[in-house]
Amino acid sequence: MPIELTPKLESIGPLSQLFQQFIVYVSEHGAENIPRDLHVDVIFLTLLTATLIWFKRKGSGSKDASGNERKTDLLQFLFPKDIYTHQSVRVDLWLWITERVLHPFLGIGVFISIGPATEQLVIGLLEYGFGASPALTSTIAWMLLYSLVTFLCYDFIFFITHYTMHKVPALWAIHKVHHSAEVLTPLTRYREHFVAIPIWAAGGAFSYGFAAGIFGYLFAGDIVEATLLNVSFFAILFGFNGAFRHYHVQFHYPQWLAKWVHSPVMHHVHHSYLKQHWDKNFAAVTSIWDRIFGCLYIPEKDEYTPWGIPPKKQLENKTYWQNMIGPFRDWYRMLNGSYGVSLDKVEIDEKL
Repeated sequence: MPIELTPKLESIGPLSQLFQQFIVYVSEHGAENIPRDLHVDVIFLTLLTATLIWFKRKGSGSKDASGNERKTDLLQFLFPKDIYTHQSVRVDLWLWITERVLHPFLGIGVFISIGPATEQLVIGLLEYGFGASPALTSTIAWMLLYSLVTFLCYDFIFFITHYTMHKVPALWAIHKVHHSAEVLTPLTRYREHFVAIPIWAAGGAFSYGFAAGIFGYLFAGDIVEATLLNVSFFAILFGFNGAFRHYHVQFHYPQWLAKWVHSPVMHHVHHSYLKQHWDKNFAAVTSIWDRIFGCLYIPEKDEYTPWGIPPKKQLENKTYWQNMIGPFRDWYRMLNGSYGVSLDKVEIDEKL
């Protein structure tokens, strides 16, 4: 009598299921080319919040192109001419266009490869160590916990990636393009050299895959993140916080809250080239990792934060093409020994 073998039920994590849907979406609609910070709803919320800050502070609370606080009328408060006509904004625009063109080739492939692979590796390791999935029942509480763990994993990997890009000279040559922005606008958030695309994509994919693997194992894949209006519950906090991170209006949180969550103005500090502000506030949203690693800096009210990189180095990173060739120029100098020799104290003392 033939023996029937029941096939082993394979745990497929939620991230793999998500990417199956994502691939279909990309093939049908293509990559989204409008930055999230420029979506109508986010712009409206940002301008509304900025207006409330203007009323509360009686016209104060925004910064000029030099990083100094000033008092202005509402129109200048929301749309300062000296910032939005700055050369740096035009560079932001062209770098963003370049990034959008290349992102499907350098980012999406990395993301949809590393994410599910990490998820399945984690599931496999857990099955090897603890046996078959306990197939827990998904509840709202578990969905919220899954959302929170995913959020914290992403924030931690973002912190580690960001920290490394500041500390390793070869990576700083890439990330310096983002920091060469001399003024902050919503587009500055997307000001990146195209070489950075797969780096950020890999970090994000690994963090999502790691969390999805754990919960995919616990629930045999039968769990999704808690969402509000189809947006990940904790991603809403990141989205709102992120809209102001690269905006000239100072949005402070109470001191006690800033010790746990980055206020947008804390990212103004991160973009400052003053020595006391170097290498501070690396995480995406929370202050947890910066506190643990001694990188947290909560600025005083209206603290001066001149943006960009040190003036002597800024001359090499002002135009679009200077920023495009910048990493390759610096890598060549590192290889031939002129990086830190011909550049001398400019690069070493003022940034690295």
